[in-house]
Amino acid sequence: MLRAVNIFLTRWMPLLTPVSVLAGVLLAEWIHSWVFIVPWVFAFMTFTGSLNSNFRMLHHTMTHPFPVFLALVILHMITPLFAWTAGHLLFPDDPLIVTGFTLALVIPTGITSVIWVTMYRGSVPLALVIILLDTILSPIVVPFSMSVLAGSKVEMDVFEMMSGLFWMIVLPSLLGMLVNEWVKSEKASRISQTLSPFSKLSLPLVIAINSAVVAPYLRDIDLKFVQILTAILFVVLCGYLLSWALAVACRQPHETVVTLIYTGGMRNISAGAVIAVNFFPPQAAVPVVVCMLFQQMLAAFHGFLLKRVYPREVRA
Repeated sequence: MLRAVNIFLTRWMPLLTPVSVLAGVLLAEWIHSWVFIVPWVFAFMTFTGSLNSNFRMLHHTMTHPFPVFLALVILHMITPLFAWTAGHLLFPDDPLIVTGFTLALVIPTGITSVIWVTMYRGSVPLALVIILLDTILSPIVVPFSMSVLAGSKVEMDVFEMMSGLFWMIVLPSLLGMLVNEWVKSEKASRISQTLSPFSKLSLPLVIAINSAVVAPYLRDIDLKFVQILTAILFVVLCGYLLSWALAVACRQPHETVVTLIYTGGMRNISAGAVIAVNFFPPQAAVPVVVCMLFQQMLAAFHGFLLKRVYPREVRA
């Protein structure tokens, strides 16, 4: 039954994400006060997602570092700078919106990218290593990038942000790896499969609560909101396409190209929403929450493109 639930949730995740945002906005009066449980729920999701990783993967990365280097360049240089530039060009007089654009693209890669990498014949071990390494680096990279790009325009407690990332992401990831090493990969995989449906059910809950917190900014559908919606769609789409273009330009094999498209294009957007809600003014969280509407749908769209460009490899 758990496996059937897991397959169902995986298949319908692109639809569940916008439904969760809508539920959060409509039920904001009742659930916005639940925000205190979000870091704990997210830590559980991270732990579950890390059960299939181990320290041997890190060793393999040290001997084959170039694809991981490419992924980190995409994640923390190319796409954040692109988002920051787009934000300044489109919203020059609103530093909070620019901050939200930047944060949406500077947060760690999404754990759910593994699902899409598996589906379209990418390298799952490489995807897991990129996720793991990026997650471990996030308490340093995210505050540093935000302080450089957002600067003094937005007040933020860098140490508090680093601490939050450590407890929500790094520590649960390390615990998941330790469990994998302790009980062996096969048993850890069974534990992960058992917990995975609960983890996927947790994601809509996190999205709904974070949406409830920023609901006042999502209820007013004016011209500016439509502009934000269109702009974040464009930025996220370009994140996928830039990842694809760089992978092809560096002559990477098909499975690495697929892996870089999804790890470079997707973000741990629920973590970004938690960070935005807890460490930034609510208005800065709007682009991050809006980003949730498009990420999974664009992942499916790029799967369609991959089938057209690499029909033999994807369907093999």
